[in-house]
Amino acid sequence: MDFGHVSVLLEETIESLNIKEDGIYVDGTLGGGGHSLMIARRLSKRGRLIGIDRDGEAIEAASDVLKEYTDIFTPVRSNFDRMPEVLEQLGIEGADGIVLDLGVSSHQLDTPERGFSYKNDAPLDMRMDMRQTKTAADIVNGSSKDELTRILKEYGEEKFASSIASCIVSKREKAHIKTTFELNDIIRSAIPERFRIKGGHPSKRTFQAIRIAINGELESVEKVIPEMIDLLKDGGRLCIITFHSLEDRIVKNAFKKAESPCTCPPDFPVCVCGKISKGKVITKKPILPGEEEMEINPRSKSAKLRVFEKKVN
Repeated sequence: MDFGHVSVLLEETIESLNIKEDGIYVDGTLGGGGHSLMIARRLSKRGRLIGIDRDGEAIEAASDVLKEYTDIFTPVRSNFDRMPEVLEQLGIEGADGIVLDLGVSSHQLDTPERGFSYKNDAPLDMRMDMRQTKTAADIVNGSSKDELTRILKEYGEEKFASSIASCIVSKREKAHIKTTFELNDIIRSAIPERFRIKGGHPSKRTFQAIRIAINGELESVEKVIPEMIDLLKDGGRLCIITFHSLEDRIVKNAFKKAESPCTCPPDFPVCVCGKISKGKVITKKPILPGEEEMEINPRSKSAKLRVFEKKVN
């Protein structure tokens, strides 16, 4: 199987990890194994690499990519928000580095039957974990108008959320909405023509919103960042790549809170809340892809890399 995934900000991420040849590293979004392969190449036989992904096709593809490193590489089919549990089951107490490459993979976008892309006519699916029963079609056909509006506003930042939600409800009263192209037509009809011409494909924000909702993406990120920082060994680093402002805001705020958790009023002479910094933000501004990478891989244009380093006690 050709997973066909291009790892974004690959060199920058690997350099930011400060890899030790005998260290323990976790790739929480294994995908096609691009980041993991680069990590494995820098590890000695005493090192260890754990790759986590909820997509069974990703596990299969990455395991093939890393077949030369089976003595140090362990793939696990799970979601990254269960990383503490995964490491505990493997008997691992801490990691020297953790990587998250968030969002939908190139393979998922380019596999029409997965229903992630508005560019291919396919069933409305969008599940990252095919073991999950609820699909995008369930959200589109089963959510109330108010809930659909909330999803499109909150997860897609779609200014025409209410209009699109109304059109969806109106169309599904006649027949279930089953395919990506059916949803495309509804979205197009709900957005005024002058706004359809600019700003990219009119379905982009709606598809993003539904995908995030069906996979619980933002909730997973917000929950797990503090847990991942706690999993790091002293001096260990957490590298997170995001692809839209909602994710990036969560990462930025979580890193800032971990660095400066004190809740005391600014005029207090000493801290009395007792909250101690967990480390420091390495990237005061996110690392962005270079011109060459954006030209080779247009999907990298919205990528941002942020890095946090665990405090050395």
